[in-house]
Amino acid sequence: MRAPSPTDPSIRTSYWSISAESLIELLQSRLDGLTEQQASKRLAKFGANQLQTKRRAGPWLLLFSQFKSPIILILIGAAILSLFLQDTTDALIILAIVVASGLLGFWQEHSAANAVTKLRSIVEAKARVLRDGGEKVVPVEDVVPGDVILLSAGNIVPADCRLLETRDLFLSEATLTGETYPVEKTPGTLPAKAALAQRTNAAYMACDCVPRRPSLSAASGTLDIFWRR
Repeated sequence: MRAPSPTDPSIRTSYWSISAESLIELLQSRLDGLTEQQASKRLAKFGANQLQTKRRAGPWLLLFSQFKSPIILILIGAAILSLFLQDTTDALIILAIVVASGLLGFWQEHSAANAVTKLRSIVEAKARVLRDGGEKVVPVEDVVPGDVILLSAGNIVPADCRLLETRDLFLSEATLTGETYPVEKTPGTLPAKAALAQRTNAAYMACDCVPRRPSLSAASGTLDIFWRR
């Protein structure tokens, strides 16, 4: 049987239906991983392994957004009506409440955004990969297509992967499928039309590796296919 071409759209849309051997060949990888030279070239070509984040709103835009809620708009309307009825005192009181509420909301959101930014700069996620035939720990952003990733209980999947070997591997996919219980993952080939919840040979970025049995440690070798941006 002819191996799929690298330009075949099915590589991106249904890689769970292609044999592991064919995927390794298409990604020009090996079971013992990439070399450092290959990884550096792919990192330069494909960029960092990270999802695009929404651009942070500027201070003025954030402040303006505080006055867009229905309650604030109703209060502003009440203040205008009070001015029209020449009830200046009530209008000023209502406007003072609106301004105070807006400033308080702005301060809370601005502080929370700064805290998240600082936390991200401090905490650096790591991934275990095979490079030059040996295990190496690299930042998640440096994981590239074709990397062989090692997972164990407590890890977070660093990129969309195809499973090569597993032993009692369970992943939490609640954020993807809504399934509250961990899903057992096993290698193999599945039909191209398999639904997301049925793709037991694939692991998806940001899913948690969950220990199913206290006496056993989940472990697997996975092949990084690609990441979504």
